[in-house]
Amino acid sequence: MATATATSNLSQPGVIPAAPQFNKTKKSIRLTLWPLVAATFFMVSGGTYGTEDIVHGAGYGKGILILLLTPLLWSLPTAFMIGELSSALPFEGGYYAWVRRAMGNFWGFQEAWLSLVASIFDMAIYPTLFVAYLTRMFPYFQENHRGVAVALGVVIVCAILNIMGVKVVSTTSLWLFFALSAPFAAIFVLAPFKIHALANAVTKPTTSNVDILGGLLICMWNYMGWDNASTIATEVERPQRTYPRAMLAAVVIVCITYVLPFAAMWITGLPASAWETGAWADVAQLMGGPVLRIALVAGGMMSGFGMFNALVMSYSRLPLAMAQDGMLPKVFGKLHPKSRAPWVAILALAVGWGLALNLGFERLVTLDIMIYGASLTLEFVALICLRIREPELKRPFRVPGGPFGAIAVGIPPVLLLGFAIVRSEHEVVLGMSSFLFGLIVICAGVVAYLINHALKPAGWTPAEPKPEMAA
Repeated sequence: MATATATSNLSQPGVIPAAPQFNKTKKSIRLTLWPLVAATFFMVSGGTYGTEDIVHGAGYGKGILILLLTPLLWSLPTAFMIGELSSALPFEGGYYAWVRRAMGNFWGFQEAWLSLVASIFDMAIYPTLFVAYLTRMFPYFQENHRGVAVALGVVIVCAILNIMGVKVVSTTSLWLFFALSAPFAAIFVLAPFKIHALANAVTKPTTSNVDILGGLLICMWNYMGWDNASTIATEVERPQRTYPRAMLAAVVIVCITYVLPFAAMWITGLPASAWETGAWADVAQLMGGPVLRIALVAGGMMSGFGMFNALVMSYSRLPLAMAQDGMLPKVFGKLHPKSRAPWVAILALAVGWGLALNLGFERLVTLDIMIYGASLTLEFVALICLRIREPELKRPFRVPGGPFGAIAVGIPPVLLLGFAIVRSEHEVVLGMSSFLFGLIVICAGVVAYLINHALKPAGWTPAEPKPEMAA
């Protein structure tokens, strides 16, 4: 994969910047279609792991229906929006670049703030999942603060790996997809031989208290993050053509990997109440014995680790692009002298991710959806603004339906986000509702902008174009 060294091509709203320049010597290691699909898969899903509470809260029939309808109302509209914007503006920083281009510095800063804050809660979930599967094999790590220590170890190791370089991501993501899917493929094949055989199966007592509405929130979380792949646009081969195809392919693949395993388990008669986060390990034991259990638990740990590792690459390019645009201190644009990874940005983000590890899984999901949803709403607004302000902008892919389609595509996701906000009032974080906590975090972005602007009264100007930033 090409290193992230191109400067961010941003201009004031209404002005079309020059096309991004790529280093031809590194063309052979840019992401092509299927590696990008695999990378997107890990940035969004990482496999069937983490979906167990959906069935626990909604039951098999409603749970599968939720898994089928959510991508139509949530993922597909988002994929269409990303397909148009990433093909028209394939710049470093992705969604941050789109919003700043469409609506100016203030909203560009808010988009970056919301995305980075959302990452604090999003990224803390994956080490939590890693520990959830680890304790299925080794209950020792459930005691005291051992699980938190293991999760912190995941953060540290992934930060180190990303500082060492991300070229491995483009070659391992595709293979990891097949490796993680193998245990679920085995369950799908074995299920017809165990029809109704697990109706009275004895499973580990569950502690999940997720209801059907909580299951829907978790489903939304399992289908979000499509815009994360946009931040590496300068490292993708022919992004104008590759991104739309990759987004649509990834939506279909993620949906299949969620629905088929649960459909297979439905016919075995296993009670829906047996499901909770990490329960796939016990299911694998019932279906294929200890070997399948070990394979699935190992896959669950690999999934959490792999998603975290891939998303470090995505999120770290955001402060890098902002530093290149002069919206953050230049120190965030520093690259490692050998790997060319944005090591300062990686370390700063890792600290924030580590501090959020001790929150509960469902609280993380609720906060993540709310804050991420605000940033996603800005992206849909940017889509409309650019259609109005820059109708002649070359768009290799367009959201179908003309201006009406550009507006209508954002309605279902925004309605779902409204539901998430209502739901957040029932969750408590630091003695206050998740809604109030999230609102404080969102408003803090305005304060951060004012402070940043006070420190730079002359305003922000794009960083001087250079072949590579100083390490």
